Order: sequence, then structure tokens, then C-alpha cells
Amino acid sequence: MTEVARTGRRWASAIAMALLAGGCDRMVVLNPKGPIADAERGLLFDAFSVMMLVIVPVILLAFWFAWRYRASNRAARYEPKWSESTLVDSIVWLIPAAIVIAVAVLVWRSTHRLDPYRPIASDLPPLDIQVVGQDWKWLFIYPEQGVASVNQMAIPTGRPVSLRITSDTVMNSFYVPALAGQIYAMAGMQTRLQMLASQPGKFVGRNTQYSGGGFSDQFFEVLASPPGEFDAWVAKAKQAPDKLDPPTYARLAVRSRNVPFTYYSAVEPHLFDSIVAKYTHAHQVPAATGQAPARR
Repeated sequence: MTEVARTGRRWASAIAMALLAGGCDRMVVLNPKGPIADAERGLLFDAFSVMMLVIVPVILLAFWFAWRYRASNRAARYEPKWSESTLVDSIVWLIPAAIVIAVAVLVWRSTHRLDPYRPIASDLPPLDIQVVGQDWKWLFIYPEQGVASVNQMAIPTGRPVSLRITSDTVMNSFYVPALAGQIYAMAGMQTRLQMLASQPGKFVGRNTQYSGGGFSDQFFEVLASPPGEFDAWVAKAKQAPDKLDPPTYARLAVRSRNVPFTYYSAVEPHLFDSIVAKYTHAHQVPAATGQAPARR
């Protein structure tokens, strides 16, 4: 083997290992950090197992038929006038019917068990967080604590988190694969999502719905920490110099990329509801001012 060939093989091996390592680093779905994501992983394995019940026999039978009825095998039965078989009909109809029934039961149970609106059973009350998707960042409002943050969502471990999600731009898709499933954020509407972090850590969340030029940079961090450290994070946010009032929010809503973590020590009351309402009532003409309706 020439030196060029050896060098090429070394480079190919290095690239393959790098790609493999990169892929393993992103296999978050198979390494859940909360009960919701763990149940979704179980559903993924169940669906894969059902699929294998179909695929594996089909593949094996395809090879078996090709070998059994090859042209050189004169011992294979040849029945050109064969018309029907109770055994074959039973296999063709009953097995697929059983698989369809099994999948239907699996989907029915999982759909209700993993309903994103269904609260997580716990002795602790859920932490309410309001989420707003923007171009190209995420705003998290904590109504109970009276603070807000951009591109970082802090949550306490072991306590359910209840999210109300909307968009102040085009449709976004909220997704934290280590903790919960994906759900859409739509202007003028609000969706709900429940999650719980069973252990501390920093997890990656992102928008999985293409939303324009800054879509590829629209990531956020989920900081899961023990309750005491979460309280310290809230105290730190309360010391931030800026408050999220309407003028500040208007500046924040302007398109921007790679926005660093930003904190607000206070939030305008009912800000989240006003963001939702400005789209749902955009077609109405204000009676006091007589202004023309806003264009969508």
C-alpha cells in the first residue's frame, strides 16, 4: 500500500470517528432526563418493535422465496393452476389485522398518557412559565416570580413545569428533546406543554420549524438545578437593571440573531396575554381612536 493510500485511510477513519462522535453527542432522545421524555423514548422503542414484526419476516421470506424457487431448484413444487389457500389467506389477513389493532391500542394509550396539556402528577405545584417565540430568540416570562429571561429557561429539578407558549412572529416549534416533546408556537394562539427535569443539568432547546434567516441560530438553554439554586437564579434576575415594559419589549421583538442571555427584573403585567390578543383582535377597529385595523 502506498503512502498516499495510507494517509487517505487515516483521514477517512478520523472523519468517520468524528461524525460518529458528533452523532452520539446528539442522541438526546435516547438519553432522557425527565419522565415525559423517558415515556416518549419508550413509545419510540414500542413503535420500532412493532415495525420489526413486519419488516424482519418480510426480509427473511424474500430471501427464502428467492432461494427456494430459484430456477436451478427442480425439487420445488410447481402448481401453475393453484387458486386459493386457507392458510395463506389467514396469514395475509389476520396477521396484518392483529398488527393494526396493536398499533391502534398503542397510539390510543400513548396519545392520552402523553397529552402535552395533561398536568404531571406531583406533590409539588407546577412552575408556570410563559414562552414567546420571536425572530430569532425565545422569551421566558415567570409570572409568579415577576422576572423574565431571553434564551435561557431556568427550572427547578423534581418540580413539574407548565408552559404556555405563543409566537410574536411566524410559526415556531418549541422542542427540548431531553425533557419533553415538540409543540408549535403560533401567533394569536397559545399551546401548552408539561415537563419535569429529574436531575440537574444544562439541556439544549431549539426551534424546529423553519422561520427565516436566523432559524439555524435559534437555540436556547434549559438550566435545571436544585430548588435552592433556582431561587438564587431568580434573585440574580431580580437584580438585572432592565425591566420588561412595553418600550423594552418593542426593542426586544426586533429581529436579531445570537442574542446572549438577558434578564429582566420586572415584567409588565399581562404582557403574555397582550401578545396573544394583539393578533386575535387585529381585525377590530379601536372604538376610541377610529384607527384602521392592523394588517397581518
